[in-house]
Amino acid sequence: MYEYIKGQLASLEPTQAVIDCGGVGYLLEISLNTYEALRRADTAQVKLYAHHVVREDAQQLFGFYDLAEREMFRLLVGVNGVGNQTARVMLSSLTVNDLRTAIQTQDVRTVQRVKGIGAKTAQRIVLELADKIGVVGGQTAVAGGQQNQARDEAQTALVMLGFAKPAVEKLLSSSLWRRDDGSPMTVEEIIKEALRRL
Repeated sequence: MYEYIKGQLASLEPTQAVIDCGGVGYLLEISLNTYEALRRADTAQVKLYAHHVVREDAQQLFGFYDLAEREMFRLLVGVNGVGNQTARVMLSSLTVNDLRTAIQTQDVRTVQRVKGIGAKTAQRIVLELADKIGVVGGQTAVAGGQQNQARDEAQTALVMLGFAKPAVEKLLSSSLWRRDDGSPMTVEEIIKEALRRL
């Protein structure tokens, strides 16, 4: 329902942020990683990617500073036994890249170090998400938030164009998506190259 909330940062706490958007204050639950990013941001204009949760007794908005964190949150809550609050705690204890690396390398101990995550849940997270997070030569497929965001945006665009999501995910995780000079590709460049390969 909500893709992102953009406006003035009205208040900020380690677990919550309020964004004033057109005179309406949106309360978003956030991770510590997003909190740290917001502390450094220009409070006059911030943008958080949203995840809307509707329950019988309440509605919640979770906010993420970048798309990579929201995508990881959504992957985590898709694992049986991992709820919204647990996923937020995980993203407060580990960065997206640290969590991605732990899953790729099947480092159950690192995942289990997060408060509230037992051995069985940690194993389930690693097993269920290992095939959803690509590996290139033992390294993360995307290094850095901006490049990860570009890849995620490209994936969304390709799926909207009608390509099967599993095929798109597999392709986008199979390359570093960098130019010849080593700099990261833009969203448009990734899409054009992916279209040639799909």
